[in-house]
Amino acid sequence: MTLLVALLLAAGPAKLLPGATGKVCIDCHGDFQQKMKKAFVHTPVKSQQCTGCHNPHASQHGKLLSADADKVCSTCHAAIAPAQPKSAHRPVAEGKCASCHDPHSSENRFELVAAGNQLCASCHKALVEQATGAKVAHRPVEQGGCISCHDSHGSAKAEHLLKQEEKALCLSCHKPGGPGFAKAHGNYAVAQSRCTGCHDPHGSDRKGMLYNTVHKPVASAQCTECHLPPSPGKPAMLKAQGVALCTDCHKQQIATMLGKARVHQAVIDPNACLNCHSPHAARDRGLLRGKLTQVCGTCHGDTIARQERSPTPHAPVRDGNCATCHDPHSSDNVLMMKRASTIDTCGSCHDYQKHTSHPIGEKLKDPRNRNLTLDCLSCHRVHGTEYKHMVPFPTTTDLCVKCHEGFKR
Repeated sequence: MTLLVALLLAAGPAKLLPGATGKVCIDCHGDFQQKMKKAFVHTPVKSQQCTGCHNPHASQHGKLLSADADKVCSTCHAAIAPAQPKSAHRPVAEGKCASCHDPHSSENRFELVAAGNQLCASCHKALVEQATGAKVAHRPVEQGGCISCHDSHGSAKAEHLLKQEEKALCLSCHKPGGPGFAKAHGNYAVAQSRCTGCHDPHGSDRKGMLYNTVHKPVASAQCTECHLPPSPGKPAMLKAQGVALCTDCHKQQIATMLGKARVHQAVIDPNACLNCHSPHAARDRGLLRGKLTQVCGTCHGDTIARQERSPTPHAPVRDGNCATCHDPHSSDNVLMMKRASTIDTCGSCHDYQKHTSHPIGEKLKDPRNRNLTLDCLSCHRVHGTEYKHMVPFPTTTDLCVKCHEGFKR
């Protein structure tokens, strides 16, 4: 760094001569003439106060900013997001204001880089396409877009950037006292229920905006299959709790699950089926409460996190297909594996004989532990490691010499 630059940086934000302001800048930055003609111009730009954000001489930050981008914006917009949010929009949390806003000017309000739902779709494409293309659309999405329910910067009241806690938000539009509302819900008192247990707030192809996968009793309006008859003013009561309730319809499946040598803890738990499945409707197949990585990750978060750090992702874990290798309910094999042999499990996707000429099999003992045989897990960790090819050491040499000690240098 030259002495001149060092002195300029030490001096802090520069002040232009009286009357100069942004006119001096525009002499070189001619493209700003066009920016000034756009419908919405950022106040410092409109007033030609370029030094409000930029140091005209030198800077330790990109684009000659006088500080990190988020700190520059917070100089004027400190209160744009809650101080202690229950949920924060990632660009805001990461200080990437320019992901959504053009700092100079735009044809859109608030200097947004795109308008309305189009902006949200740049990150949330699938969700916006669902919301705008559903056969049964949610009216707030049609009329006001995503910001009808979500705060784009952060929410001090609820998860998922919701402007209010979920039930309060739904009841701000939907009044449960009307006869139509009661009839649609079998005359059960549902005002205090979680609406998204049955309804997709982003729109659906099913009547009533129900999720695409609906539990058969719900689809046929047979609520009394699981609940006691409705009682005015009282919440819906279940006929039984946990597995005892599900057994009435799923007796054979449950008997098969409990009859195996190893049963998943989630199945033994008193809450049983509801640990993983929604009782009414769900976005995902099998009435799962979410994608498998989300459902399984509720208990196995360390496994999901390990995969995310792996430079060579294992496709079933990466794609959330845990059930490719594991039975989520029960199994006669260790670790709830669908197949007894590790080699057979891996071989269902990988032709290991073409993958490597290294001998593996039940007759070959692992020299590191004579209680183990050589198989795929002798060299790979199926949920990923910090190293390539899911091996537990930085290099192939480091791996091999653990057994072939004669090759150590």
